[in-house]
Amino acid sequence: MQIHRSGSVLLTGAVAVALAVTALPAAAQAAPSTTAVISEVYGGGGNSGATLTRDFVELANAGSAPFEVGGLSVQYLPGSPSAGSQWQVSELSGSIAPGGRYLVAQAAGTGGTVALPTADTTGTVAMAAGSGTVALVSGTAPLTCKSAADCAADTRIVDLVGYGSAVVREGSGPVPGASATASVARAASLADTDDNAADLAAGAPTPVNAKGETSGGGQEPEEPGPTEPGDVRIHDIQGTTRVSPLDGTQVTGVPGVVTGVRASGSRGFWIQDTAPDGDPRTGEGLFVYTGSTVPAVKAGDAVLVSGKVAEYYPGTGTQSLTQITAPRFTVLSSGNALPAPVVLDARSVPGRYVPSADGGSIDALPLDPSRYALDLYETLEGSRVEFADTRVTGATTAYDEIWVTVKPRENPTRRGGTLYASYEDQNTGRLKVMSLDPARPVPTANVGDVLKGRTTGVLDYASYGGYNVQATELGTVVDKKLRREVTRKQRKDELAVATYNVENLDARDDQAKFDTLAEGVAVNLSSPDIVSLEEIQDDNGAVNDGTTGSEATLKRFTDAIVAKGGPRYAWRYIAPENNKDGGEPGGNIRNVFLFNPQRVSFTDRAGGDATTPVRAVDTWKGVELSASPGRINPASPAWADSRKPLVGEFVFRGKPVFVIGNHFASKGGDQPLHGRYQEPTRSSETKRIQQAAEVNTFVTALLKADRSAKVVALGDFNDFEFSPTMKALTKGRALKPLITTLPRSERYSYVFDGNSQTLDHILTSPGIRRPDYDVVHINAEFADQASDHDPQVVRVKVGGGFWH
Repeated sequence: MQIHRSGSVLLTGAVAVALAVTALPAAAQAAPSTTAVISEVYGGGGNSGATLTRDFVELANAGSAPFEVGGLSVQYLPGSPSAGSQWQVSELSGSIAPGGRYLVAQAAGTGGTVALPTADTTGTVAMAAGSGTVALVSGTAPLTCKSAADCAADTRIVDLVGYGSAVVREGSGPVPGASATASVARAASLADTDDNAADLAAGAPTPVNAKGETSGGGQEPEEPGPTEPGDVRIHDIQGTTRVSPLDGTQVTGVPGVVTGVRASGSRGFWIQDTAPDGDPRTGEGLFVYTGSTVPAVKAGDAVLVSGKVAEYYPGTGTQSLTQITAPRFTVLSSGNALPAPVVLDARSVPGRYVPSADGGSIDALPLDPSRYALDLYETLEGSRVEFADTRVTGATTAYDEIWVTVKPRENPTRRGGTLYASYEDQNTGRLKVMSLDPARPVPTANVGDVLKGRTTGVLDYASYGGYNVQATELGTVVDKKLRREVTRKQRKDELAVATYNVENLDARDDQAKFDTLAEGVAVNLSSPDIVSLEEIQDDNGAVNDGTTGSEATLKRFTDAIVAKGGPRYAWRYIAPENNKDGGEPGGNIRNVFLFNPQRVSFTDRAGGDATTPVRAVDTWKGVELSASPGRINPASPAWADSRKPLVGEFVFRGKPVFVIGNHFASKGGDQPLHGRYQEPTRSSETKRIQQAAEVNTFVTALLKADRSAKVVALGDFNDFEFSPTMKALTKGRALKPLITTLPRSERYSYVFDGNSQTLDHILTSPGIRRPDYDVVHINAEFADQASDHDPQVVRVKVGGGFWH
């Protein structure tokens, strides 16, 4: 799933919904809960200075009848969610007695001395002590909302608590005071007015379970592990489809050798059968999920495992991970040889990606590992794999992950990446790699570097990126000396127009970010005449106090450009209505024009504001804008909770040029390429097509008034050159996408999940001829990046036919 700054609006409002005891009907409008509520939240467990050893969420039943929680979940979101943040899910079972409590234990830390009372259910979420959001949800699918308004509209939410500085909360503000030693708890009356700050207060944590027990009672002793092998083997559990034929079944004494241990996050260990059945469709590896407990096993241990077979779906639309949950296990011996790893390379991985189910689920389709790459990876889920001398196609992330390709000749880019060329031509050799040994993380690498030597590990599956290798042995990085590009300087009679997504820049950011972005403009882009910026926020960023101006942000940025040797840029923008343009809640993201007044002038024409549409006006002198700067049809539903295009009229060497800065809706909500629905639904595409049609309509009006009008439309369109969005944008040949003029191996400006792809574009009208276009690669391929997007520039020579 490709995620780029999802649109959202931050409003206050209720999110809880009253539920019947035995049914969970959808509510037309969220209302305060009179039954189940979140009664206490504590994220400081195990922290330095804490007494309790683990985090917890306590639920309570304010009703007069038992409340069934089977099929519900408790979910957690960071207090200031980023584009990549996800709700983390803890499933519930059982019921809450009238007036009773229900304790959900979460992740343990290394501090504290007092255990929780015996939990009614146990999750693995490591909640922040000072800020976060917890929701009680009808169902177990992860929520997708990341603003108070969006969550208020989600009828699955039964109750919600935001604490600290959480942007997702009920009411006018979150509950203050949470810390390593303080929880936030509801009053004894359990009243729910849908105002977190009024309903809950900080204080010493007081966890209570369904039995009424409090802290210090310890945990109930575990049942002993199995002593004899049972009748079920791992390949019986994995079966010949993606879903286990034993899903939901208790199994006893499943034998295997431990091949890897995960001691953090979703804790557990992998086992593999040393006596495979010979059927390539049935996997021989399996994950044993131990919840918050670090398993007392090590690689080479021969074990017997009992527990419940379960299919875990790590995210919306993902495939599942087959595992044994609530395990009991016995170590029979140690130091055993590990099963030989399966070699992954261009010969073993098929060229086709995944079977089609015409948009439906592929869960029940028989696996065909000789034909489809995702089928092969599914049969190897939980098994040892190996590859050697692989090229890095996605730089090391902040989470110590890299992407490699085991197929070096598959859609290579000029600089060493792997090109995402079409919806039908998936790159089957891509795999994400991370280290199971925290003492030896994945080394820093850029695209095109080589992971030299052998990398061995266990093949796993996760919501982000799909199949990945949990490495127990890592190759070494060979630096291929990838360098950041510098484009040539425009000549005196050339107009240079650039686009740059500066990734949520605001005046509160570190100076280092301003300096690096400024160097990109002044040096790498060679100081273009006009720079269309995306993701400029208001001056205090995510602080939601009604501020909408960006003067301080732009002053710091343009000062930094001068310090890097660039010109003194002027700027133009239209401030959005507060919280109406999506992006980070409170950030008031917008498009901005920078321009060098020594080279180009801006035609200021009054009348442009956040809500007034700009029009093309046919005059005796030629076409003009009704307002400059202006916005394209801002009241259109196409732009709801999304950035509106900024239009400006410039003059270069006495001639008018119309520039349209764009930032279309994100891909948030699309089904993942590696998911269980094939072909995946691109639900976010609908809005971008509507937005593209609005821009096309406006450009068409300009060209109707003057067919030789010089129009440059550019920005982060959040879609590919082969997408329906681009077809709508270029309808009637009003605009030409310049990315298609480059060699195929150079058509990218962004790297996602190891795919080099194009989301940013510059398009020109027919009156612009012989443009000199360049994608300047300075960010997307590097581990150290100021933005996740590469900028682009187009230069047009006035004497070369720019105007008739």
